[in-house]
Amino acid sequence: MRMLFAGNWKMNGVNASLAEVRALKRALADEPARGDVLVCPPFTLLAGAAKAVEGSPIGVGGQDCHASASGAFTGDVSAEMLRDAGATAVIVGHSERRQYHADTNQIVAAKVAAARRAGLTAILCVGESDAEREAGQAVQTVVTQLEASIPGDVAAANLAVAYEPVWAIGTGKTPKPADIQEMHDAVRALLKKRFGAGASALRILYGGSVKPDNARDILSVPNVDGALVGGASLKAADFLAIIRAAPKR
Repeated sequence: MRMLFAGNWKMNGVNASLAEVRALKRALADEPARGDVLVCPPFTLLAGAAKAVEGSPIGVGGQDCHASASGAFTGDVSAEMLRDAGATAVIVGHSERRQYHADTNQIVAAKVAAARRAGLTAILCVGESDAEREAGQAVQTVVTQLEASIPGDVAAANLAVAYEPVWAIGTGKTPKPADIQEMHDAVRALLKKRFGAGASALRILYGGSVKPDNARDILSVPNVDGALVGGASLKAADFLAIIRAAPKR
């Protein structure tokens, strides 16, 4: 399957930052990526980013959505609004949303369902804390989290999974390749149980301090189908270096 490279800008970027999106577009026009590329800017830049990538294979996505299509939810954005702004995907269940905004597995599952309702691909994030890994509970934590975050009516075609060890996000630390493979194998096994043959086309991304200097090793791990990239996606040159590290498939 084609890899997926999703750049999560988090709470960074103003209109001038769209120059990085245009630079990415120009570079990929000269040398197409061996995978699909997605930029997920803040809500304020979503429509601008969608316009900036017109005529290219680059997609844009949201960083979160509310479970409801509309309503009295001040400050929230629905999946339908994201779609209207030009998004084709949305990140849900990111550890920062789970930690700082109290997104439970049940809330995340409702957001996955909302993405499906709006015709968006949900990039569902799961991951363990440092304490859970030290206690030998990493795999069980992630499998339990994933199982509880997938709603009953979602199809494999509407979903991608991003494994992001919480202790690696923004710290510069990354798990050993064997640890990444163990987790991705466990995630794949659960997805096969849940979706059957359809799970073979469902992409499992790695996220957590992915950078140009470690991308090749990470992307070479079996069952790693791309990357959810944080800070390194803010600069076109760094994001491109990660994209270019994709092995031939």
